[in-house]
Amino acid sequence: MTRVPGPTIADIARAAEVSTATVSHALSGTGRLGEGTRRRVREVAAALGYGAHRGPRTRTLGVAVTTYADWTWDFAGVAYYSRLLTAATSVAHAHGYAVTTLPADRGAEPLWHTLAVDGMLLLDSPQDDPVLKALRARGLPIVFDGRPGEPLPEDVWVDNDHAGVTREVLDHLSASGARRPALHSAFGSEFYTEAVTSAYEQWCAERGVIPLVIPFDPLDAEGRAFDAAFASPGRPDAVHSLYDPGGRQVLAAAARHGIRIPADLLLVCASEDPAYAEGDPPVTTVTLDPERTGVLAMSALVALVESGQAEATGRLTVPAGLRVRASSLPPDMY
Repeated sequence: MTRVPGPTIADIARAAEVSTATVSHALSGTGRLGEGTRRRVREVAAALGYGAHRGPRTRTLGVAVTTYADWTWDFAGVAYYSRLLTAATSVAHAHGYAVTTLPADRGAEPLWHTLAVDGMLLLDSPQDDPVLKALRARGLPIVFDGRPGEPLPEDVWVDNDHAGVTREVLDHLSASGARRPALHSAFGSEFYTEAVTSAYEQWCAERGVIPLVIPFDPLDAEGRAFDAAFASPGRPDAVHSLYDPGGRQVLAAAARHGIRIPADLLLVCASEDPAYAEGDPPVTTVTLDPERTGVLAMSALVALVESGQAEATGRLTVPAGLRVRASSLPPDMY
């Protein structure tokens, strides 16, 4: 079969009305180009399908976290991602594939257009994801951890029932005596954050509870975002935190305000960090089962790469679990 050649750098230069040198710099991330020019050239390249006609199989699969790419962060140091990556890598190795893990920040952008991989596992892909656009333009097989911001009918993603587990958390807090639960959220734009926040607001509306969403800041180690709420007469009597460091932020803020956990404030945190079980008091956590998620997602990617067709499309659901500990129980129950 005769392979139809893909667009060349000269083709992109003509379409973008720039020089071939500018195209080369834009795609490689080198040179002194304005950000607008660099972005426009890459968008033109993606629209033309640059990189879509791939060569022989590389026996390598890529992994990227793309939702917080506006700042540099070490997602491999977060318990959820590290455990998922370990499980996913084991599956890839069992099928004879190497795994390349991309940095989370925008500085890795040139790799999205040129990385030699047979397929990609994208974690927490948000709306208008430039990584996803580049990979789709290249025709690479893609599987997602978390519902992508703009799913196609043929897409495959692995996710939890976030609405269901959020209701389980809030019902548990209510049964423990909470009447004014707050949500520690509103940071990412990925489906996880939106699904949990929506479920929380609906739960509150059904019970006539005024919702309180306290913004999460990964750099807010002292939990200063809670100062106003904790100082008010109608302060929350429970907090459900969506992100791994959030529970520690709540604990720090409560300590500064003289608020006792769980006597004055109940706490649940979504985290895979085992340190939460060892604290005083031990903190109730939500586990999203990253190992099972990683196994399902990477298995689906390998199948997609090798067959060219997904075995199943849409969401593959992994049950989440509530691990109840002293921080969310009435004092007389622990």
